[in-house]
Amino acid sequence: MAVSREKESLAKVLAHEGGYSNNKADPGGPTMKGVTQRVYDAYRKGKGLAARSVKSITTDELNEIYDKQYWDAVKGDLLPDGVDYVVFDGAVNSGPGRSIMWLQQALRPVYTGNIDGVIGMGTITALKAINNNDALIDRICDARTNFLRHLGTFPTFGKGWTARVKEVRAIGKAWATGETPQAANFVDGGQAKALVEDAKPSPSTAPADAAIGAGGGGLGVTATLQGLQEQLSPLSYASEWITKIVVILALVSALLVIGGGAYRWYTNRKAKRLAEALGTVPV
Repeated sequence: MAVSREKESLAKVLAHEGGYSNNKADPGGPTMKGVTQRVYDAYRKGKGLAARSVKSITTDELNEIYDKQYWDAVKGDLLPDGVDYVVFDGAVNSGPGRSIMWLQQALRPVYTGNIDGVIGMGTITALKAINNNDALIDRICDARTNFLRHLGTFPTFGKGWTARVKEVRAIGKAWATGETPQAANFVDGGQAKALVEDAKPSPSTAPADAAIGAGGGGLGVTATLQGLQEQLSPLSYASEWITKIVVILALVSALLVIGGGAYRWYTNRKAKRLAEALGTVPV
């Protein structure tokens, strides 16, 4: 990009972030204008300054944190118009590495490297090969939304996050096509940090394994009973009851094996979708 859009992008981000918040359900904890207390403490420590409430952050400190830890971290000045803002906003909300991963996912199949959250030559080369940044922004925002929906905190903050991403998408696409973007608006909940640490747990295959194991065991017992039936065949009454037991046990065992296999397929499919949403497997 010829001219940095950092200042304009920051103004939009700050509108989405609002002022001070300290929602107990927000994993970011105490936050002022998008800067968490943890980030501010680390910044002050790095400057050799005493810790203090993030409420007291100065404009200069705020601008430096956003510049160094977010805009520069995603190489905003190297990104195309609109894409720079979209990746920047995602970095503030979920961390630079996570936002870069959404960009890399969106660049598939042109980008063939690892989804590692690091902008290297492979990512830059793929960006230069894309001639429709409007569509690229759609894919980035789709990846971001998919990630958000797989967080355990989505029921609490999903409405705010969804509204924020909708505006980010529209603003980014306007910049990408040379149009004047709409205003960015604060929506309560949209400022909450969306972190991978809050991802939903991967579903367990233990119930499926147990069902398959029980079904297999039942089939083994069935075979034993069939052998016993042959020995008792002269005793028609006993043989008749064993036949009924064998049939019932065989049916139940088969259902357990089939049901367990189906549930294992379902959990594996769900786990794969979770991994794709979190960027832990190639997509």
